[in-house]
Amino acid sequence: MATAPLAPWKARPHVALLVETSLASGRDILRGIARYVREQGPWSIYHEPRSLEQKVPRWLKHWAGDGIIARIQNPAIAEAVAVAGIPTVDVLGVVEGTGFPLVHVDDAAIGRLGAEHLHERGFRHLGFFGIQDENWSTRRREAFLRQAADWQCRTALLEVHRRTAASGSWEHFEDELADWIAHLPKPAGVMIASDQLGPYLLEACRRAGAHVPEEVGVVGVDNDEPLCLVSNPPLSSIYPNHVRVGYEAARLLHQLMDGQAPPCRPLLLPPGNIVTRLSTNILAVADRLVASAVRFIREHACDGITVADVVESVAVCRSLLQRRFHAALERTVHDEIIRVRLERAKELLSETDLPLAQIAVKAGFRHQEYMGAVFKARLGVTPGRFRRAAENAAV
Repeated sequence: MATAPLAPWKARPHVALLVETSLASGRDILRGIARYVREQGPWSIYHEPRSLEQKVPRWLKHWAGDGIIARIQNPAIAEAVAVAGIPTVDVLGVVEGTGFPLVHVDDAAIGRLGAEHLHERGFRHLGFFGIQDENWSTRRREAFLRQAADWQCRTALLEVHRRTAASGSWEHFEDELADWIAHLPKPAGVMIASDQLGPYLLEACRRAGAHVPEEVGVVGVDNDEPLCLVSNPPLSSIYPNHVRVGYEAARLLHQLMDGQAPPCRPLLLPPGNIVTRLSTNILAVADRLVASAVRFIREHACDGITVADVVESVAVCRSLLQRRFHAALERTVHDEIIRVRLERAKELLSETDLPLAQIAVKAGFRHQEYMGAVFKARLGVTPGRFRRAAENAAV
C-alpha cells in the first residue's frame, strides 16, 4: 500500500533559530534568514526573543526538528545543540572545535577597513579599544595593528574584559580609559571592537577633555543605529553585513538538510560600507588653531555664523587664520561653513518630512532659494530631487 504524501505543512523543514534579538548583529542575521526563507522556503521557524548570554532554551531538549542556526556563545549551548543530532550552522564562532560549519563576518577585513577609514581622514596615531579573550575582537585588533604597522603609524592598545560592566567597576575603568585617551598623541584615530563600547569611549574622551572628532576620531563596528545615534557625538560605524551572514547560513543549512556534505572551511564574508557620522566626519588637523576654528564651525555653522565670527572665536587676524586653514584643509573658512550646513540639510532631507523652507532655516541658510542654489552648485541636484533619491534608496 502506497504511503500517503505528507501534508504541505508537514513537508516544510522545521528550523530552530538560536539567535539573539538584543544586538544589532543578531537582528540583522535574522533579517538575512528571513530573506532566504521568503525566496526559497517556506520553512517552519522556531524562534523566541533572547539575549546572547541566555541559556539553552528548555524546549530544545525534546524538539524534533530538521535544522538549527545558532549563535553558539558557550560550551553549554554547543553541547545541547550537538545532542540534538541534526544539521546545524554556527553564526558566531566563539566556541572553537564544535565541528559545526561556521558562517561569519571576516573580522580581519573589518579590522583593516577600520584602520583605512581613520588613515584616510588623516589620523597617523591609531588606537584600538577591544575586548579581552574574545576571538573576534582579537582578529580585528591584529589586522588593525598590522595595517597600521604597514603605514608606520604609532599605535596604542587597550582591552577590557567583557564582564567589567557586570562587576560594577565601569566607573573605575572610565578613569583608566580617560587616562589612556589623555596620553594618546593628538590627533588620534581609535577603532572600537564593537559599537557597544562606543558610549564608554566617548564618555572617556569628555573626561579627558579630548574633542571628538577634531582630536580623537572614533569608529565602531556593527552599525547599531539606535546606539550610534544616541552617542554624543553620533558614532561612525562599519556595517559588517550580518544580513548576508544570515542569508548564507540559511542557504548552507538548506544544503545540509538536503544531505550535502558540510564545507571544509568557515565561510567568512567581507564587510559592507562604513556609515560615517560625526565621530569621524572630519580630516584630522594637527594645527590646534585650525582645529579650534573647525570645532567652532561644526558647533555653530547652522546658527548663521559668518567668517568674522570664526575669526573672533580664535582671536587671530583673519588673514592668518585663512592661510593656516587653507594649508591644513585646502579650503577656505567660508567653504567649511557651507560644507557643514550642507551636511545638516542633507541629513534633514533624508531623515525628516520637514518642509524645504524650514530645513533651510535649521541648516543655517538664509532662505530656501539660497539652499537650493548651494545644492545645485555643489551636488548638481535640487534639494527636492535629493530627498526623492534618499527615499527611493531606503525602500
